[in-house]
Amino acid sequence: MELLERLEWRYAAKAMSGEKVPQEKMERILEAARLAATSSGLQPFEIYVVTNQEVKEKIKPVAWNQSTVTDCSHLLVFAAWDNYTEDRINYMFDLTNEIRGFKNEGWENYRQQLLSTYPNQDAEVNFNHAAKQAYIAFSHALIAAAFEEVDATPMEGFDADAVDEILGLREKGLRSTVLLPIGYRKPSEDWLVNLEKVRKSTENMVTTID
Repeated sequence: MELLERLEWRYAAKAMSGEKVPQEKMERILEAARLAATSSGLQPFEIYVVTNQEVKEKIKPVAWNQSTVTDCSHLLVFAAWDNYTEDRINYMFDLTNEIRGFKNEGWENYRQQLLSTYPNQDAEVNFNHAAKQAYIAFSHALIAAAFEEVDATPMEGFDADAVDEILGLREKGLRSTVLLPIGYRKPSEDWLVNLEKVRKSTENMVTTID
């Protein structure tokens, strides 16, 4: 019930106060994103945490001049791999073997299956797949922020190419997918703060097939 109550409390804050989110809360939010499930466990994305005000000021104009970009405490940028490569796939499989301390024949066969599939696909197809995995982690961060009673504003309204250039993402084989300003709401300047949350009913959203 506590989690559902926090999710009922949360909304996409349209104005933030600039108050800093405590480091321990940010660490838990980021840890929730790190623990997210991803396809084949590849975690094909990185998260950039922008606290530098000058950098946030550069991003704001290419994000529809939304004030939460500059007034947030931390601006999270979820950046997906631009492509699946042999090196990236092998890194995660080798990491799994290292952490678990053994090799498994089925796991190694699965490695070869991925190596024979992903690198041969179109890069844009692979990026779109990686971006979906980034969104899973993004959702974890959004939920974790609500649990911490910290506001978070999902943002797809931005020029991804421009953000990539500002942060130098393309040189690192990454492309920005979604932004998540995190901070505390500023009710006096937020038109959305007191409006009732609107969601479809469970009956209109969930179909049970017995």
